[in-house]
Amino acid sequence: MLQSRIIIPSTLNAALETLAQHVSEPARLIAGGTDVMVEIEHGAPAATTLIDISRLPNLDRIDYHQGVIHMGPLVTHNQAVAHPLIRQHAPLLRQACWEVGAPQIRNRGTLAGNLATASPANDTIPALWVLGADLMLASVRGRRTLPLAQFFLGVRRTAMAADEMIVDIRFSPPPPTARGIFIKAGLRRAQAISLVNIAVLLDMQGDRVRDARIVFGSVAPTIVRAPAAEATLSGHTLTPEIIEQACQRIQEAISPIDDVRASAAYRRHLAGVITRRALTHLATDDAPTPGLTDPVMLWGDTDGHFPPASAPSELLPSSDIHLTLNGHPTTLPQSSHLSLLDALRQQGHLTGVKEGCGEGECGACTVWLDGIAVMACLTPAARAQNAVVVTVEGLGNADHLHPVQQAFADNGAVQCGYCSPGFIMSTANLLRERPHPGADEAAQAITGNLCRCTGYAKIIDAIVDAGKQNPSS
Repeated sequence: MLQSRIIIPSTLNAALETLAQHVSEPARLIAGGTDVMVEIEHGAPAATTLIDISRLPNLDRIDYHQGVIHMGPLVTHNQAVAHPLIRQHAPLLRQACWEVGAPQIRNRGTLAGNLATASPANDTIPALWVLGADLMLASVRGRRTLPLAQFFLGVRRTAMAADEMIVDIRFSPPPPTARGIFIKAGLRRAQAISLVNIAVLLDMQGDRVRDARIVFGSVAPTIVRAPAAEATLSGHTLTPEIIEQACQRIQEAISPIDDVRASAAYRRHLAGVITRRALTHLATDDAPTPGLTDPVMLWGDTDGHFPPASAPSELLPSSDIHLTLNGHPTTLPQSSHLSLLDALRQQGHLTGVKEGCGEGECGACTVWLDGIAVMACLTPAARAQNAVVVTVEGLGNADHLHPVQQAFADNGAVQCGYCSPGFIMSTANLLRERPHPGADEAAQAITGNLCRCTGYAKIIDAIVDAGKQNPSS
């Protein structure tokens, strides 16, 4: 539970002023909340004041200006995946963003938030590092710019002062002669924290490497470059022999640890494996992009951008939340200290939304927030203030099932029923986004939803069948 006062500013200047006023506490910024809510779930003390910047206007934009790509601090992973500038100029960053969590998490989690968290297992930091990204930090005292190498100081430690906020992520597009790739090794195909990840950017002169950048995650206390391996590649053709030499030199850069996900020895082995795989693909300029041909976002019929806050507000832990819930103006009394999941169940008496994990792993709590699929367990209830929320109860009822609910019943896709509401919510939003999905799109849409009973064949059949019955075009 959040025992914090939550301030929702409506402008960037107001957010910075609020941060400066509460610097001695210190206050904490919250955007996507996907890290903060998990930390609180695991017992970490919350800041006395949370400043919810998730609805500040015009900060979720990606722009190109004077030869530089700029990404605002509220750009989500899915927005980066979908944006044509990232697709054209930074496909390795696009792949890294796609590897983060699941659609519901990518719809809330921001790149700037991940940078501020500074986890060495982060997927997007290595990609931004090889792209030579800089960060602009702002406070009421002014603005300053730091390269990523100077921003990270250790595990979850950065050079950002208590009164500063990331306001811009920027990098120059690689030259046309560059080739890049991002590869992640995890314990699952989706919803996995990296055991090891790698981002590689090579600038080629013909078939020779003119410049090499290799950056690893999950192999040291911070994200690290591999200068010895880079030097091995520079000036050479990517022959199997040179690739093997580079793989051997990566040991000079990494210092992996044993933990619950993998041993240090296994991480060393994986680092060599994915380096070899990455360089082999780049030797033929054939970097794979699994899932990115036509990615599913679960944006429904929206453009993937949350509307800005209608007005600034301040909520105490016992404040009511006012929202539009399943089409009706609703008040969730004394709910601002809760997650949206708990507020909907305890105060809204909507038991269709389930808690399976409490940390965004299972998708049983999937709801629509302003039309976009999110995990309710990772969303503060305060984020729903003056917003529009839809739960499975808002889709249909026993007398008039939603077409997706009917398709699940017809295809035998409903089993114990615990995880079914989350699947229904993801699938219904998929059909709003793509009225007639195929099996591959259906599989993408449910990567954030876990079924504990058995496999997913009947569920995918039901999703495809619902699309066939869908009158939308």
